[in-house]
Amino acid sequence: MTAFRYPTILQKTIKELTSEESYREVCHTHYYEHPMPSSDKLAEAVNLFREIIFPGYFGDSPVRSESINYYVGVNTERLFEVLNTQILAGLCFACDANDEEALINNKKNAYDLAVKFIAQLPEIRRLLITDVDVAFVGDPAAKSKGEVIFCYPAIRAISNYRMAHALLSIGVPIIPRIISEMAHSETGIDIHPQAQIDESFTIDHGTGVVIGATSIIGKNVKLFQGVTLGAKSFPLDDDGNPIKGIARHPIVEDNVVIYAQATILGRITIGKGSVVGGNVWVTNTIKPDSKIVQFKPRDLLYSEGGGI
Repeated sequence: MTAFRYPTILQKTIKELTSEESYREVCHTHYYEHPMPSSDKLAEAVNLFREIIFPGYFGDSPVRSESINYYVGVNTERLFEVLNTQILAGLCFACDANDEEALINNKKNAYDLAVKFIAQLPEIRRLLITDVDVAFVGDPAAKSKGEVIFCYPAIRAISNYRMAHALLSIGVPIIPRIISEMAHSETGIDIHPQAQIDESFTIDHGTGVVIGATSIIGKNVKLFQGVTLGAKSFPLDDDGNPIKGIARHPIVEDNVVIYAQATILGRITIGKGSVVGGNVWVTNTIKPDSKIVQFKPRDLLYSEGGGI
């Protein structure tokens, strides 16, 4: 029996891929006992979060008044366990050395952060109830709030956002971004977890919506599909690198409606009560109670031959 030999091309490829010059920029050093973030475990955490926030809608166990304490208790305890491990993974992901003392501190911090997140669940539920209510009231096609909770991609994306934002607000690294990008992949709605979004928020249809990191959105705001709350080109430092950490996305005040495919760019303010029409490009602040629509040219005159 002839022993297997790597073909020359395999040997050459492996040598190139394992050269430090090749992998230096894309390799994450994994230190001993440092857990890595897990997409599967975070998917479990998101599903548990939904079961707790909307009991009876998700999961396999039926919910009745006499069993809800047990149902919510078991799921909350499991969510705490999963998040404790994943928050630790997020903290360790930022470590640049195999430091035993730092690992011990990260374990303590992860536990404390998981506790802080669990304490926010009642407020997150309150916010999501307002999001469900406004989506139901604002959509004549919705037959029930249950349909909104089960079926609407906006509620799925906003749920992930509210979970991710709560984690980010207490100082959890990288895990919030993974959770928000899970919803982005699933729904086509891209909400950065750093964005600040008040209650009664909804997105009609949803696909293609982008909400940048430093966006601030007030109460009772409604977006339609394809809306972008984005930034203009970044200012550069003396070395030509983009300056990060500056407020560069729009502020949308209370009771604003922004229709499909509108693009709002830069640190501008859309005043409360305003309506922004579809397919418009807005780069300047809009006063309260304004109505912005596309420019409508006067009717064109055509000759009998069909020319203008």
